[in-house]
This record gives sequence, C-alpha cells and structure tokens, in this order.
Amino acid sequence: MPTSPSIHLVRGSVAHLVLENFFKIKPTGITNTYKHDMQIIVLELLKKYWNELLPEFDKCHLTPDQFNAYYIDTQMMLMNWVKQFTHRIEKLMAQGISFIDAFTQLRPETEVEYISEQYSVKGFIDAIEKNNDYVRLMDYKTSSKAHITDAYRLQLAIYALLYEEKHNIRPQHVGIYFLKEGEQLLDVDDELISHAKFMIEQIHGSTDGYDDINDYIKKTGPLCKYSSGQCDFYDYCFNNKPIPTEPLKNKDSGRKK
Repeated sequence: MPTSPSIHLVRGSVAHLVLENFFKIKPTGITNTYKHDMQIIVLELLKKYWNELLPEFDKCHLTPDQFNAYYIDTQMMLMNWVKQFTHRIEKLMAQGISFIDAFTQLRPETEVEYISEQYSVKGFIDAIEKNNDYVRLMDYKTSSKAHITDAYRLQLAIYALLYEEKHNIRPQHVGIYFLKEGEQLLDVDDELISHAKFMIEQIHGSTDGYDDINDYIKKTGPLCKYSSGQCDFYDYCFNNKPIPTEPLKNKDSGRKK
C-alpha cells in the first residue's frame, strides 16, 4: 500500500545524493584552498539536488518556515561532515601525502548493491572504504540522535555478512556517519556475523507461508504516532479502516533512503 511522502526520507535522499556525487569530482580541480573548495562543492550539490526533488518536498506540505529550516539543518549536517572529512585528509597530509593522493585514498565506493541468494537478502552500502587490507562499511544517517540502535546494528551486521560472502573478506569495521554528530563504529567479529544470520533466519521463519495481513500481530509503539504526525497505517490498526483485498501498487515506489 502506498505511503505518504516524508520530509525525513526526502531530505535524507538529498543528503545521500550529495555525498555520493561529491566523490565523483576530480581532486585535481581543487586548489590549495581545499577546505573552502570542498565546502562550496557540497553546498552547490545540495542546492542542485534539493531543487531537483522540489516536487517531492511539495508533497510534504511544509510551511515556508519549515521548508527553510530543513534546508538549513541539512546544510549544517553536510558542513559538519565536510569538517570531519577534511580532518581525515589533513591527517594523511601530515604524513607527507599530497591533497590529491589523500582524497583519492579516502574516496570510497558508493551506493553498492549486494544480493545474497543464500540468505535471500540484499542491501545498498552507502560507502565502502578501503586502505590496503583494511575495509570498513559505512552508512549515512540524518538521525537527530547519534546512537547505533538495534535496528542499525542489524543493518550493519547484514552489510558485513553480504560483503564477506561476496568477497571472502571480512571487513574490520562497520559504522554510521551520523551527519549531525560524527561517526560511530562496530567491530566485525563472529558474534556480529552470527547475529545477522540468526535474525535473517528468524525473519524468514516468521514470514514464510503467511500471505494474509491478518496473520501478522500488531505491535504498538511510539512510531504509531510521533511529533510530525502518525503512521500511514494508523487507521487500519486502530480505526477499523478496511484493508484492501489486493495490495495497492505505488507507482512512485522506488528506492527511498
């Protein structure tokens, strides 16, 4: 069934597009004023993708003040990320590495899709960072709180499992760039990989063979209603709105971040 547009998903998509395309630039075009240059590049990318997604923002029915506040908030997040990335570049430059070489060394693979036939699961990894034998998998989040929740931990665990299965190499770390605060990492060990396998098995076991929506137990929680509204399915759960006999197809149901 289709869901209502969400400002958090739309502006999250913008942030991901900015960071994905930032790494497509050629560092040879950046001068000695690299700090300023990288900030300008990110700001221009933000403007570009924000404007491209204006039709999606319009569906969120924001007031002009709310619209501007989200833009400024997203801008601050991305500037915070640029500051962190600049710090990483300067740590390499302090070792005698040029800016171009440092940028190239830190440039990740972005938005890589992984599919596992064995586990019947797939995912898009935002950034795969490699340095010689060191590998870490990172995700970008615009969350207000910099905390790796159980859901985030499972997401990262599955990424580690997918990467190890495909490359026969276990990443040393997985983590999240919380754009408001900074990065947080998890060690990739046997326990984390086992957690991913167990949870995947549990999810498949609890859904296989159950085709009727009424077979699924309602789980109430704080996301049924929240500060900016209520869940799209609230009326189905609490107000006896009839469930469609056939799932409604959302023509806009592409991959949302």
